[in-house]
Amino acid sequence: MGFFSKIFTWWDGATLGTQLWSSRNGEHVGTDAQGNRYYRSRRKHGDGRERRWVIYKGANDASRVPSEWHGWLHGSYDDLPESHLPPPKIWEADYTPNATGTPGKYLPAGALERGGSRAPARGDYEAWTPDA
Repeated sequence: MGFFSKIFTWWDGATLGTQLWSSRNGEHVGTDAQGNRYYRSRRKHGDGRERRWVIYKGANDASRVPSEWHGWLHGSYDDLPESHLPPPKIWEADYTPNATGTPGKYLPAGALERGGSRAPARGDYEAWTPDA
């Protein structure tokens, strides 16, 4: 199934066609800590710009692109991100995947899937009733 999934599916990594196109027309410039591979086109557009793209390792989720690579992808700077990394802060957390649409999604208090009960009003809320 692995070979056929590389031909037909795009949501779990690159298809075989994307990998071939990237190897022929792109130059691999770097890999981030999650294993995502970053490319730029070998030829530039007429105005001097180059095309830049990422091939995700695993599920295609744009939230998996670190901020330094996001800036490079969008042309904020031309140098590779390693030269733009600030020193790490002690309060920085590791990456956590986007859980929207999964069983691990965030459910606030009062959500129907969590039982549907919420904290009672504390007196600062007055229910609206239509004029009869």
